[in-house]
Amino acid sequence: IQCCASLSVSLQVGFFPSECVELINDKVPQSVTNSVPKPVSKKHGKLITFLRTFMKSRPTKQKLKQRGILKERVFGCDLGEHLLNSGHDVPQVLKSCTEFIEKHGIVDGIYRLSGIASNIQKLRHEFDSEQIPDLTKDTYIQDIHCVGSLCKLYFRELPNPLLTYQLYEKFSDAVSAATDEERLVKIHDVIQQLPPPHYR
Repeated sequence: IQCCASLSVSLQVGFFPSECVELINDKVPQSVTNSVPKPVSKKHGKLITFLRTFMKSRPTKQKLKQRGILKERVFGCDLGEHLLNSGHDVPQVLKSCTEFIEKHGIVDGIYRLSGIASNIQKLRHEFDSEQIPDLTKDTYIQDIHCVGSLCKLYFRELPNPLLTYQLYEKFSDAVSAATDEERLVKIHDVIQQLPPPHYR
């Protein structure tokens, strides 16, 4: 700093005079130079070996499920994938809810009116935790609409809708048919084209 201060003021901005610079390589203690991390290229082989070992030692999805660590999602999961993983023909959430509604829910506006949000979330959580909730509890009997709302929520959260994006135009054309009879024939024809999980 003293050296720089004594230099002429006529130096350009950004210029750093060599008299003010001192190389310190020879003065750095050996202990400091030894602790400097080695270049990544030398560690590359060890890192790859570690990653390979780590990936091979990971437990399978099936083992994680058996231990209860991994749970299959029900809501927001692709319909075909969910049925393949669960081994069912129709999602359990729909089976349970429709059976309950047919037994207890023949009331006005069952799929139109909404249930209590906290009851819907409770039911959703139980189905997502791979449990089948007891729908005959007073909580649900007194709020039958929460079961209908849960069904609608399930369909709403499907990544690919029940009637599929791929067949959307065909369904749209079918419902636009001139007569009821023609409409029925066209809709029936499009329904036959649904993938098996969606058709069931």
